[in-house]
Amino acid sequence: MSTTETGAPSSVAERDRLLLDIGRTLTGTLSLDELYQAVYQETVRVVHAEGFYIALYDQAKDLATVVYFADRGEETQCDITYRGSDSEVIRAGRGTIIEDRLDSQSLMLLGDAESDVTRSAMSAPLTLRGRVTGVISTQSYEPRSYKEHDLELLQGIADVAAIAIENARHVDNLTRRREEAEQIEEIGRLLVSSLDFDEVLEKLTEAVLQQSGADTAAIWMIEGTVASVRASAGEHPPPPGIRWDIRGHLFDRLVRDREHTTLDDLGNSELVPKHLRETLTCGTALGIPLLFGDRVGGFLAVGTKEPRPFNDDCIRVLRRIASQASVALENAELHAGVEALSLTDPLTGLPNRRHLQIHMDREVAAARRGRELCLILFDIDDFKRYNDTLGHVVGDQLLRAFARVLDEENRAMNLVARYGGDEFVTVLSESDVAGAEHYIQRIHDRIARDRILAPQGVTVSSGFATFKSDQMVGMEELIQAADRNMYANKEKGGGTRH
Repeated sequence: MSTTETGAPSSVAERDRLLLDIGRTLTGTLSLDELYQAVYQETVRVVHAEGFYIALYDQAKDLATVVYFADRGEETQCDITYRGSDSEVIRAGRGTIIEDRLDSQSLMLLGDAESDVTRSAMSAPLTLRGRVTGVISTQSYEPRSYKEHDLELLQGIADVAAIAIENARHVDNLTRRREEAEQIEEIGRLLVSSLDFDEVLEKLTEAVLQQSGADTAAIWMIEGTVASVRASAGEHPPPPGIRWDIRGHLFDRLVRDREHTTLDDLGNSELVPKHLRETLTCGTALGIPLLFGDRVGGFLAVGTKEPRPFNDDCIRVLRRIASQASVALENAELHAGVEALSLTDPLTGLPNRRHLQIHMDREVAAARRGRELCLILFDIDDFKRYNDTLGHVVGDQLLRAFARVLDEENRAMNLVARYGGDEFVTVLSESDVAGAEHYIQRIHDRIARDRILAPQGVTVSSGFATFKSDQMVGMEELIQAADRNMYANKEKGGGTRH
């Protein structure tokens, strides 16, 4: 049997053998990109095709996407879309031939200029189990290039290509799911490798950016109906600390329904407060709830600079990451709570002796490099008498009241701690003797006015010491020096003296 100049068969038997050979070639190709190229190469071997494209059709979205086209031998992978119901081939499920004036009858033309565009075309549907899954189309720069037998051959290629593409997409999906599972498992290991809450959040935002392809990522924590950014990354991310009252639709969707939500045009959305619109510069935003045990403690958000949809695969991946993150964040939150308990005095809520030691290790190291350091020791005068005469409940109230006074008079850079019993310590960084004396006087003045301490006639004794690197090694020597100063002050007469 002979073939035409393009390699097309000259008989039915030859055509069947040719299609069988093409089928073996296509079904043996499992890479989608390689398969599209193979469909093109097998088609142009037997059909005149200066232009060629493959489009895949999503019936649920009525969306056809051009995944491959070639123009005069130049092959390209692309992502052009059009409404499938606008295509006669997709709508009717049968092949068509356009003999001329392609520009007025086709959804897609090839060519570089209006004077040099394709003139004729034929298209055949990719059909699988009675459902149109796409289109193969060939185009020519000459009119009337195709006959019915060419369309029959193209339809035969389309029939075997539909099966091959379905198989390759299935393999590609399995491969992507496996790789995705491996990546998410690795993300999970990365997140749980740290028990520091902020470190977990930092790792989470980076993982979300990488997996989503978004321009920004942020973690919002929720208290009541108010969300605030705890961590962010990417291009122009929302600054940490920014607040957003999400009551209404967003709260219902994220917190009550525990579902993801999308804002298609963040800059113009009525759900976004006016004062946030300039700060939240992304076009499209997606929020995924984060569960802490049985409650929604926050949500992860990703955004794009320009409005564009997040596809189902992206949402599914982010939901899986959010699930991994929820476990890691809950562990970090639990660890932070346990650590806080281990470093906090349960009666007064102040840092305890262990916390003081950790803080002093850093401060002493800084003092050895030349920074001033002063430690003040306080002791409630005759505290045993309050316990013996008024009871331990009142004694505990006095301890809590004095702790409150110390804490309220303290600067953020300094530390107030309960040292033990009725003894308390204030560590003043970058403070000299004059600063310590001024602080002590403020404490005495506050005690004299306090609504709990003043009526009971509470007074305190105090002593202080500054760190001397040539005489002291660490915290214990500094406390001993402050203790000696305190007892010297007591001998001078009275608890309110120092």
